[in-house]
Amino acid sequence: MQDEWKVEFDRFDRLILDILSTDGRISITDLAGKIGLSKSPTQARLKKLEKTGVITGYRAQIDPIRMGRDHVAFVEVKLSDTREAALRAFNEGVAAIPEVEECYMLAAHFDYLLKVRTQDMRDYRRVLGEKISSLPHVAQSSTHVAMQAVKEDGTSL
Repeated sequence: MQDEWKVEFDRFDRLILDILSTDGRISITDLAGKIGLSKSPTQARLKKLEKTGVITGYRAQIDPIRMGRDHVAFVEVKLSDTREAALRAFNEGVAAIPEVEECYMLAAHFDYLLKVRTQDMRDYRRVLGEKISSLPHVAQSSTHVAMQAVKEDGTSL
């Protein structure tokens, strides 16, 4: 039995997704030309991908370095309590910290891994001390500072 959330793709759908992942502003006419279909079926496929939730939205990609946010740290966080209410409280708190770009709950010797982007080490220390360490149930953290991004957002740099 097929999972309800799983969507079947053919080669045209995959081409559309590949193209849009690198050029989200491409016109329907140009997209149709690149995948080898006419405009109407291309537009119908695009609408289907949006309606089924495969395409969740479109956004501008901002260069964080040009925005002065080139310090990246990965933070392991261990909680003092991992019951559902504690996890929910931590999740809500971490979602409100703009410097935390990504947050994953893991099955590891720590509970969460955060990707934190700031201007510099001084700014990172402030975020760690004032925001991350004061999140609900944080017992311990360990920081790993990135020296260079080799691949980010699915793109080799």
